[in-house]
Amino acid sequence: MESDNNTYWRTNLKVAAVLLVIWFIVSFGFGILLVEPLNRIAFFGFKLGFWWAQQGAIFVFVILIFVYAAIMKRIDKKFGVHEDEE
Repeated sequence: MESDNNTYWRTNLKVAAVLLVIWFIVSFGFGILLVEPLNRIAFFGFKLGFWWAQQGAIFVFVILIFVYAAIMKRIDKKFGVHEDEE
């Protein structure tokens, strides 16, 4: 039982860590570090770097929320800690 709990939390932390790395790359990497190269590309009439920092990152963040929920639902079922759906 203790081993299952540790495995569950280790899996949970791995998922969170991967998604946080993606979040960091999207927000800091594309929104700040790579903004100048991205600004050379036009996207719907805007510079891509500007658009990405203002809109694109938000889309990715929302997608990450749904991805986290879906992955955790699967992990919860695997370890028997899911909520019963009625």
